[in-house]
Amino acid sequence: MAEEGKYLYCIIGSNEGRNFGPLGIGAKGDPVTTISYDELSAVISDSPIKKYVTTRENTIAHEKAIEKVMSEGYTVLPVRFGTVADSAQEVRDVLRVRHREFKDLLRDMDNKVELGVKGLWLDMESIFAEIVEERDDIRRLRNRAARKPTRDSMIQVGELVQEALVKKKKKEAALILDAVKKLPADVRINNDFGDMMFLNAAFLVDRSREREFDDRIEELRAKYAARMKLSYIGPVPIFNFVNLVIHWEEVKK
Repeated sequence: MAEEGKYLYCIIGSNEGRNFGPLGIGAKGDPVTTISYDELSAVISDSPIKKYVTTRENTIAHEKAIEKVMSEGYTVLPVRFGTVADSAQEVRDVLRVRHREFKDLLRDMDNKVELGVKGLWLDMESIFAEIVEERDDIRRLRNRAARKPTRDSMIQVGELVQEALVKKKKKEAALILDAVKKLPADVRINNDFGDMMFLNAAFLVDRSREREFDDRIEELRAKYAARMKLSYIGPVPIFNFVNLVIHWEEVKK
C-alpha cells in the first residue's frame, strides 16, 4: 500500500481552516482542506505518494477543486497538476520557504480572473478562396499545376497555402486582440489547432472590467457573425498566468 501524502491544488492568502468538500483527486471522496502558515494556506487533500497520470478524470478533479475554492471568493495560485508532498510539514515548509513569492503573487493576482477566447472560421472554402485571390504567386502556381499536375508542384502549392494561412490567422487574430487590448492586464496566446482555429487566447482581467470585456466580445460576435465563431469561457482559475512548480529537494535544504 502506497504511503500517504498531501496532494496540492493551489495556494490562497488565508490562515482560516477550511473544508471545501469531498472533491479530492482519486475519486475516493477525500475532503479538500487547508494547511496554513503565516497568512498563507495550501489547499490539499490526502493522497498516496505517487505520480498521477494525466487523464481527463484526474485533470478535471484538479481543476474542479481549484474552481470550488475560487467560487468562494479566494484569489488562487494554481499549483501544477500532480504535485504531492510527503507530509503536512513539507507543505508548511514550502509555504515558509516561498512565503514572499506567494504573497507577492497573491497581491498581483488579487481580484483578477482568466477569460478564454477561441476564434474559428465558419467557412474554410471562403478562406482558401481569399488566400488564392490575395496571392498572385499561389494563383499562378495553382493554375500551372492544374494544367500539368506533378507531385512537386502540388506539394509546393500546399506549402504556400499553409504559409499564407498562418499569416491570415495572425491578421485575423489581431482584429480581436486589438479590439480588447485596453481591457486585460495580461494576455497569453496559446497554440491553435487545425485550419479553422485562428485564435486561442487567455486574458487576465480585473473583475471590475469583466462585464466590459463580456460586452466587447458580444459586440465582436455580432460584427463578425457571418465569418467566425468566437467561443468564450470564464471566469476560470488563472492557469495560463500562474502554474506553481514545487521542487521538494529545494524545500528540504
